[in-house]
Amino acid sequence: MTFRGEFSDLNDVSDITQVCVRLGMAMLLGGVLGLERELRGHEAGLRTHMLVALGSALFVLVPLQAGMHLADASRVLQGILAGIGFLGAGAIMKGGPRQVHGLTTAAGIWLTAAIGVAAGLGREATAILATAGALVILVPLKKWEMRLKLRRKAAAGRGQAAGDAAAAAAVADEDDDMDAPGAPRP
Repeated sequence: MTFRGEFSDLNDVSDITQVCVRLGMAMLLGGVLGLERELRGHEAGLRTHMLVALGSALFVLVPLQAGMHLADASRVLQGILAGIGFLGAGAIMKGGPRQVHGLTTAAGIWLTAAIGVAAGLGREATAILATAGALVILVPLKKWEMRLKLRRKAAAGRGQAAGDAAAAAAVADEDDDMDAPGAPRP
């Protein structure tokens, strides 16, 4: 009887379906964001984003299953945010003056955790919309940002001495997301 009681958290098909949908949605949406990062050659890719989303969903789902009220779950959410903050901080590197790498990766990991929380709370539509918003930020806005930086670099090269143009080029390379896919990271 004791052994059976240890596996009694999923009592019926409804409970099993709810857990499977919420955790599956978290993994899928985390995977979508992770795949985008993986295809661009960033270290925090598919598996990292899937694990962050799954873990975040699980951290909110289990206390709710155990009977914790949603208002009391704020402590759980604070713990998730603090933990993800440390994980994201590990992705940020300072290369030199005005050279910081990994900010977008850290923000993406943070957003992936939030998407996992939304899925874990049963807010799948919100999680899907947030994922779509993230993809808009990461894909088309990246292209626009690259064009803008190239224009700044060209303007700096025309109006300044060669040394100043080199400094402007270094500024244009400050974001880790400006690396070409597969380019080696410093």
